[in-house]
Amino acid sequence: MKLLSGSIILLSSTLGSVTHGFVPSSSRSSRPCIRHRYHDIPTTTSLSASDDANPFVQSAITIASSLNSLKGQTIVVKYGGNAMTTPELATLFCQDVATLQKLGLRVVVVHGGGPMINAMLEKVGVESRFEGGMRVSTEEVVDVAAMVLCGKVNKNISGGIAQAGGRALGLSGRDDGLLQCEKLWGGDDQSLDLGNVGQVKTVNTDLINELLDNGITPVIAPIGMGCNGCADESVIYNINADVAAGRIAGELRAARVLFLTDIAGVLDKEMKLMDRLSCDDIDSLIGDETITGGMIPKVTYATDAVKLGVKGAFITDGRVPHALLNEVLAGGEEGMGSGGGGTVVTL
Repeated sequence: MKLLSGSIILLSSTLGSVTHGFVPSSSRSSRPCIRHRYHDIPTTTSLSASDDANPFVQSAITIASSLNSLKGQTIVVKYGGNAMTTPELATLFCQDVATLQKLGLRVVVVHGGGPMINAMLEKVGVESRFEGGMRVSTEEVVDVAAMVLCGKVNKNISGGIAQAGGRALGLSGRDDGLLQCEKLWGGDDQSLDLGNVGQVKTVNTDLINELLDNGITPVIAPIGMGCNGCADESVIYNINADVAAGRIAGELRAARVLFLTDIAGVLDKEMKLMDRLSCDDIDSLIGDETITGGMIPKVTYATDAVKLGVKGAFITDGRVPHALLNEVLAGGEEGMGSGGGGTVVTL
């Protein structure tokens, strides 16, 4: 079911600013001054098919069911791709986060920024390459990545959420030991040196939960540090944003993790969307080569998150306006997404 995004935003504004029907009296009396409004009350009520199919009402019912199942729970979003680089979609994403906050959900954003890193590397004349989907990260490459991700990219997102009426704080994985890593080796035999690419070993969930408890969305740049007390403690690590989002979601035991991508979701051999898959389904689809190439890492990040305890991992088409709102709230009590905005992975 595709929700009306305007309906969701209107409902969130209404729920976020409930009044009590009275105003303080200007007299010395302590009794409240009640505002009375008189309306003509119809003597008959008619129901019609058009009333029953009112899209706003149907959206409100679905949203209420979704919120009931997600009450007090955490949602982690990996933000990247066209959803980040297209200005209109970037604005709508920030609106989505602010709206989910107003509806009482705890939202964590982990962002990428590959195109921005590429542009800066080219500008400063630093070469880089990819191996197995990972950027080989020399110290020079990590310095540029940290400058881009922790600077303009991170603050544009947190600032955009605030401008949309939400609350957000930009962080990197180095702040308060948020993401502590060890060196990640690549290749099938783990012998390929990827430079300073980090594999997350520890997540400072206390810091994240403290911010969430205060109604603040952490916006996390995937730049980490070595583990406290280890020989590489002072090393700055570049972390794949999808991997970081999945690990953070798992450590938080999040209700959902959404990976916003530039694809429609997982497709079968007839190029039709498969809207729901289990981890076993994905293993079989990789085995029969339905899932190949660059889709394999995406589904791997999703299955890893689910195996860590996340209730549902969404590979979501971030090119769709208000994709985040639609996939979080369109599933009703079951909470399995809109059915058309991507693929949901569960155990």
